[in-house]
Amino acid sequence: MSEAYFRVESGALGPEENFLSLDDILMSHEKLPVRTEMPMPRLGTFFLDRSGGSEADNAIPQGSKLELPLWLAKGLFDNKRRILSVELPKIYQEGWRTVFSADANVVDLHKMGPHFYGFGSQLLHFDSPENTDISQSLLQTFVGRFRRIMDSSQNAYNEDTSALVARLDEMERGLFQTGQKGLNDFQYWEKGQASQITASNLVQNYTKRKFTDMED
Repeated sequence: MSEAYFRVESGALGPEENFLSLDDILMSHEKLPVRTEMPMPRLGTFFLDRSGGSEADNAIPQGSKLELPLWLAKGLFDNKRRILSVELPKIYQEGWRTVFSADANVVDLHKMGPHFYGFGSQLLHFDSPENTDISQSLLQTFVGRFRRIMDSSQNAYNEDTSALVARLDEMERGLFQTGQKGLNDFQYWEKGQASQITASNLVQNYTKRKFTDMED
């Protein structure tokens, strides 16, 4: 008998991803633009168009621009050795931060990046001089969109919500689903359809023993 998948919470908003979380696994495979700061031997096999060394060392030359999955970029990044430098994806650069500060609700976050908040939080790992601005933008964007997300989730009872969640990133979709569950639970309770509260087996057994003692 198969068991339903138990969703593991994401850890992407913290210092490290939770690799038991499917959301974090998918997020860690999103591509990040980087520039090599030193030759990278034996990696040219994986980037044939960037290979500049001899067949023996098959190295990626210094100064090559690549797109690496987030997990690999984090593994290679080292402030002391300067193996590579990271370029901010456009959606986290100053131009888009200005758009978010003006009206974050107009942006289709799912189209721009389905793990916008988690991926943006992991960018702070790379010690960019723009880290403070990025973190403030992430927080302000979330605060600016939160009320509309929850209002929408609380005013869509027994309706098709696909259009409402289409523009949300994965974390926001989770919040929307939580709001929907709260609304549905309230509606069931209001109609008298909620599960009745019953005494636990421990209390029932205690009551039975108490009556038995009184009869004796």
